[in-house]
Amino acid sequence: MLLSLFVIFLGIALGAGLYEARVVVPLWTSAPPASLASPDSGHRFWAFVTTGPLTLLTLANLIAAWQSDGPARTWWVAAAVVSLVERAATFGYFIPTMVRLQRWSTGGDAGLRAALARWVSLNYVRNALTLLAWIAALKALST
Repeated sequence: MLLSLFVIFLGIALGAGLYEARVVVPLWTSAPPASLASPDSGHRFWAFVTTGPLTLLTLANLIAAWQSDGPARTWWVAAAVVSLVERAATFGYFIPTMVRLQRWSTGGDAGLRAALARWVSLNYVRNALTLLAWIAALKALST
């Protein structure tokens, strides 16, 4: 059950991340800092649908995978570890940086644009990690 939920939530996070990268991020980068101050840029979705539940599922799956001894163990542990790295990056860099970017004053646009460009570039890596975790979890589920 835990692994099935993990696969579902990783898939949701991947789809949402790809949507954000293709639709929302271009809006954010269109005219910063004003474009970053949109009233709702998905905070509720990320917090309640992916960030909280996926983090809890990652931890629960890491524990369950570590304690398992079946043929799926290697893939399951790999999925949980990759997801844990992605979760650590999300809480350690992506969330705090986006909060800072959204509060940026108009005085330093050059620094803002560089910081935003770095966030956008690293977000591709984060989406790739989610994809890798999802593929590993699917392999574990199918094993």
